[in-house]
Amino acid sequence: MKQPEPYILEGEIREPGSKTSTQLRDTLRIPAVLYGPKIDNNIHFSVNEADLDKILAVSQTKLQLLTIDGKEYKTLLKKVEYDPITDRALHADFYVLDPEIPVKLSVPIRLKGIAKGVRDSGGRIFQPLRIVRINVVPDKIPALFELDISNLGIGDSLNVSELDLEGIEPLDEQTRTIVTIAPPKSDKVFTSALEEDDELEEAIAGAEEAAEGEEAAPEAGESEEAGEPKE
Repeated sequence: MKQPEPYILEGEIREPGSKTSTQLRDTLRIPAVLYGPKIDNNIHFSVNEADLDKILAVSQTKLQLLTIDGKEYKTLLKKVEYDPITDRALHADFYVLDPEIPVKLSVPIRLKGIAKGVRDSGGRIFQPLRIVRINVVPDKIPALFELDISNLGIGDSLNVSELDLEGIEPLDEQTRTIVTIAPPKSDKVFTSALEEDDELEEAIAGAEEAAEGEEAAPEAGESEEAGEPKE
């Protein structure tokens, strides 16, 4: 399990409102809001667009050491709104972490190595689960989960229970399949084995359907805390 490295970020206080937000974007600054369990009133501020782009460029949990008006906050980038045409960031929400209060996150899963079933037998990798939902205290927040698939042969799979979950509560079923190694479509050597193993055939078919029909995953590191701030 890889720990995230907080990004050093500077914020500037702003006046709330759509007119001010438009003016900020014209100067390449993105309007944002800061809130959390011990923040009495939401703090409206802006960040440099280039800094926000650097944070978003990394596919992992996004933590920041954010300084606003001389005060530092350890934050989680919870949500970013985008322009549907230009895909430019329009607004960002930052959540102040409290060391004693767990947060719900969606964390990406990265596969490591080359499965022996792929290397030796021409098998195919199906990853129906790319994001896992967890509940965790701030000092245990992972940047991402890594799974070594080097020893997986044809028909082998790994599920949520095999992630490094020490001190972490998974919100997805631990029996959910993350990755499965399927036989090569063109290799008839495995045909008879598949016909005899209905359970394996169903598992692979389900993985294929999940991989093809998977909906867009939530932003990595996105918190699921209730209560959305307003502009």
